[in-house]
Amino acid sequence: MPVLDPIVYQRRDYSPEWLLTLYARLLKPRMIEEKMLNLLRQGKISKWFSGIGQEAISVAAASVLHDEEYIFPMHRNLGIFTTRNVPLDRLFAQFQGKPLGYSKGRERSFHFGIPEQRIIGMISHLGPQLALADGIALADLLEKQARVTIVFTGEGGTSEGDFHEALNVAAVWNLPVIFVIENNGYGLSTPTSEQYRCKTLADRGIGYGMEACTIDGNNILEVYATLDGYADSIRQNPRPVLVECMTFRMRGHEEASGVKYVPPALLEAWALRDPVSNYETWLREQGILTDDFAKALRSRIKAELEAGLVTAFSAAEPALSVAAELRDIYHPDSAPEVVPSGPARELRMVDAISDGLRESMRRHDNLVIMGQDIAEYGGVFKITQGFVEEFGKARVRNTPICESAIVGAGMGLSIRGWKSVVEMQFADFVTCGFNQIVNSLAKTHYRWAQNADVVVRMPTGAGVGAGPFHSQSNEAWFAHTPGLKVVYPATAEDAKGLLCAAIADANPVLFFEHKALYRSLSGMVPEGYYTTPIGKARLDREGDDISIITYGMGVVWAREAQAAHPDLSIEVLDLRTLLPLDYEAIRTTVKKTGKVLILHEDTLIGGIGGELAAWIGEHCFEHLDAPVMRVASLDTPVPFSLALEQQFLPVQRLREALEKLVAY
Repeated sequence: MPVLDPIVYQRRDYSPEWLLTLYARLLKPRMIEEKMLNLLRQGKISKWFSGIGQEAISVAAASVLHDEEYIFPMHRNLGIFTTRNVPLDRLFAQFQGKPLGYSKGRERSFHFGIPEQRIIGMISHLGPQLALADGIALADLLEKQARVTIVFTGEGGTSEGDFHEALNVAAVWNLPVIFVIENNGYGLSTPTSEQYRCKTLADRGIGYGMEACTIDGNNILEVYATLDGYADSIRQNPRPVLVECMTFRMRGHEEASGVKYVPPALLEAWALRDPVSNYETWLREQGILTDDFAKALRSRIKAELEAGLVTAFSAAEPALSVAAELRDIYHPDSAPEVVPSGPARELRMVDAISDGLRESMRRHDNLVIMGQDIAEYGGVFKITQGFVEEFGKARVRNTPICESAIVGAGMGLSIRGWKSVVEMQFADFVTCGFNQIVNSLAKTHYRWAQNADVVVRMPTGAGVGAGPFHSQSNEAWFAHTPGLKVVYPATAEDAKGLLCAAIADANPVLFFEHKALYRSLSGMVPEGYYTTPIGKARLDREGDDISIITYGMGVVWAREAQAAHPDLSIEVLDLRTLLPLDYEAIRTTVKKTGKVLILHEDTLIGGIGGELAAWIGEHCFEHLDAPVMRVASLDTPVPFSLALEQQFLPVQRLREALEKLVAY
């Protein structure tokens, strides 16, 4: 059997009362876990991720923080919830998938947040929560609050790109975050020898320019003293710190996995370093813990545990309501529509977007904009030129090249009551932040009623000879994701009004801006602040013969088609919002003309045109006088050659489709 160093406790100047408080906090999650494992074997709970052997880290971390400071747990951090005195009946109801819990039965175990207790749960992708902690810490910096945030990850999670991005951003911005790595030996069944090659994971912190250390994660007093010392220091001198806690996972990744892949001798060696029994023995040796106290404590925890279980087991199951499920996808938006009140002037679309962003920055003093090169440089399209001079670098933030971390930081800001606009330098680059958008931003309100007040600006589209990685239309990726709003203006007036509305909205909005329209399209734009309602289509042209349903650059192409066919009475419906869709406007134009052509720049297969055509066929079939036609770009990447790009785009095929539809 391998021989591991014994746990050596240093009492320091801790009072007996405090040492016993830590013991009580350490014992409580252990007793709950033992009960949960019994319930799992009885089939009374469905799944359990055991933290047995790791309790000291959770308890110490939660004990270090002030009540108003945030903590981000993972699978095995029950001790965070118990130390923060989360009511056990609600916690157990959460494990049962009941509405008495914290997610209306929509989430499992610890994948949820309790904002009032400053606990923010994980998603299964492990790494993304690190960036959310950056956002919380950024809000503290902006508000000049002397606070610290603690966020957990496992040694396996340090292999993800989100780990690198979050630590790098925290270091560059001097964010007051303690990154805690629970190095428990295995990522599911993969040992650390197959996970990383550096001697310790704390070495990585040094590479990011931050303080880092490796400590005994099974020693409650060492973990507490280390984290407490850093926390006190960080509150006065904001900066990130990385703490690697060496521990061991005594049970499977989850109970069904088992531990057959772990050498039995290794389990036996680590069992001798159990954080609960070792600390209990030491307290007895010090004359601090008595039999009477231990017996009374166990009795009290057991009574609280059993009472919580009785309430949780008797609590109602979720009421089945389709309306409620659909309603909770979005945060109820309380921002009122603001109609234009000032005179109008002619602006290019790029200037209208800049104007909308500037007006929103003035209106919302809790709005931060983040992106690559957006500060002094003004962004690659100069939309934020001059913003630093008016709003300062705290609110106009250049970022490293790390789309995932910045979107995640926006989510963290939202939890703290801030708004953010994240600029993708090109819409193509959003793939690097895709997980944060579709799994964090989109799902959080549905999961635990937390708004995600983030707008992602997406310079998109082809037609400028920019090739495969700066030209693609990817709006359909997000229109498929419940919880997002997807906006795509086609006029300068709408670009300003919809951007103001997106920023005012309490939900995550993907805001698409066609690069080729930035400086080629102008229009009369009202001065001052106003909003254009999201989810409402706009009738761009009235007609009687054919309806073209489109958005973005498609509106320009539809106008050109109308001009090229003066004998046709073409109605052009500009969707403006792709999620949620304005089905009533679609139904109205279909009923009016009976012939429908759906046009978009995105490629054909999987484009939003397929969804629209299916909906029209299902709900408006009796009004159709011809099959619904779709016109889109070729199902290829966007080519660089201007000639190939013109062939790729649907302009010529639009004319052919119109002639075919007229003749039907």
